[in-house]
Amino acid sequence: MTEGCGRQKVVIVPCSGIGKTYGTVSREAAYLLTEETRPEETQLVALSMLVLGDDAARAAVSTYPAITIDGCKLACATKMVKEIGGTVAQDFAVLDVYRRNKQFKPQGISELNEGGLQLAQALVSEIAVLVDSLNTAPAEGDRDG
Repeated sequence: MTEGCGRQKVVIVPCSGIGKTYGTVSREAAYLLTEETRPEETQLVALSMLVLGDDAARAAVSTYPAITIDGCKLACATKMVKEIGGTVAQDFAVLDVYRRNKQFKPQGISELNEGGLQLAQALVSEIAVLVDSLNTAPAEGDRDG
């Protein structure tokens, strides 16, 4: 379950809230994290692939710890990961991150404004800390005792 040097992948499952600003922030943060900030340590899994029963997506969620990013209080990403038996290391709610960063006022759906992009980056910063801590903790099979 580890990827070289004792590091394990962390699955990132963002909201699919199409047509919703916070859903777009969720996906933007997931792309930034998995493509730019922590590409070696993370794997993006689309919520839609889990809903459709994609074998590879479900295997990733079953194998590695997941971080979910929900755009609203329905918490669809978190619920779906748990429903298929995955482990949610932590769930992030875009609205909670916004409450801590009210200076970033997100707008837009297909394309976020500067405030939305800054909010996505704030979310990435919080999640990256967790990814790093998960990768410094011993993997399940590596624990003594």
